Amino acid sequence: MKQTPEIFVIIPAFDEERSIDKVIRQLPLSILTEVIVVNNNSKDNTVEVARNAGATVLDEPEQGYGAACLKGIAYVNEKVAVKDNAIIVFIDGDFSDYPEQLPKVIAPILTSKMDMVIGSRRLGKAESGSLTPQQVFGNWLAITLIKWIYKFQYTDLGPFRAIGLQQLNDLNMQDRNYGWTVEMQLKALQKQMNITEVAVDYKRRIGHSKVSGTVKGSLMAGYKIIAIIIKYAFKSVKQN
Repeated sequence: MKQTPEIFVIIPAFDEERSIDKVIRQLPLSILTEVIVVNNNSKDNTVEVARNAGATVLDEPEQGYGAACLKGIAYVNEKVAVKDNAIIVFIDGDFSDYPEQLPKVIAPILTSKMDMVIGSRRLGKAESGSLTPQQVFGNWLAITLIKWIYKFQYTDLGPFRAIGLQQLNDLNMQDRNYGWTVEMQLKALQKQMNITEVAVDYKRRIGHSKVSGTVKGSLMAGYKIIAIIIKYAFKSVKQN
């Protein structure tokens, strides 16, 4: 990767009018090529607020975190000619992450030739109550299964992450909802990419969680994550 890569931030957003401008304005905009908010069927003023804060806004009416991310990736691929000189950063729109920590998240790609960096909330400081009990348990279960099956120690499935655009394209991401983060991390292992984690801090989100804030969302997310881990484990066995 060249010394001055293009850096794009993709923010999936569903009813985030109270927080999205804070996320955008606290990003280190001077080093970014573009901030892309993917409006995921919001019923509030997320689109207007994001545009007023300076972001490019795309619409993805199909509800799903993965669907929104894929929309943003397709947009970046249309804009970027040199795929191996671009970095994609994913961050949530609820202001639970610290956007100003983005330079820390991309640093290993710039300086250590890493392909993917996961922002780990377990390695950083998580505000009391910022992670629900079901999030803590689900995250522990997922990373434990990954360690047993894939012999790699992740500490988090955190949404704040960075990856080279070419490497991201090589993963051929498919999941359109709850399994997006774990699919990326598993496929990166299968591709034998250079992966690392950095400590990121975490705080109480603004607004209500659309996944972990409901029993249905928590159960569906947990089921999907475990199913994907097992699915790719069987794929690896067949390939070997």
